[in-house]
Amino acid sequence: MRVYLAGPDVFLPEPLARAAALKAVCARHGLCGVSPLDALAGGDPVSWGGLGEAMRIARRNEAHIAGCAALVANLTPFRGPSADAGTVFELGFMRALGRPVFGWSNSAEPFAARSRAFCRDAAPVDGVWRDEEGMLIEDFPPLADNLMIDGAIAASGGVLVVRGVARGDAWRDLAAFEACVAEVARRLKG
Repeated sequence: MRVYLAGPDVFLPEPLARAAALKAVCARHGLCGVSPLDALAGGDPVSWGGLGEAMRIARRNEAHIAGCAALVANLTPFRGPSADAGTVFELGFMRALGRPVFGWSNSAEPFAARSRAFCRDAAPVDGVWRDEEGMLIEDFPPLADNLMIDGAIAASGGVLVVRGVARGDAWRDLAAFEACVAEVARRLKG
């Protein structure tokens, strides 16, 4: 059972080692993890020859997603209060294919609290929090991220595993990932 491993893990200093660690967890649970860094079986299509590297990566990742039964997304906040934008696209792409999406995060702080902290000048106005431009700060406790992310996971039959870890361990600790993968295996095999 192939599962796509979405997340900003590809930006870590040693992304291939991280991909290998994630795949090892999947294998322990009887799943085949597919990394965004993996080559396509048979290589990239000849028709992609004129595309720049960024567009080939995007197409390759979509092809990987289309070839998987489910997606597991690292939704640990990345460069802001929310998940990585590319990861969120991949989650939505898999959801649009009608397949289950699962998520994990090493931040237990609710999205609204992270957003208020990120927007340094955020303040309550008439009972709702707004940022420095007057924009509403989404606040639907206990959602872990934007309501569309949590909603897509729930609607697909997936789960979101959230675990608070020390800030310095957010990109090393795989306990939430392992718990998420165990649930993926249980649901896909059951």
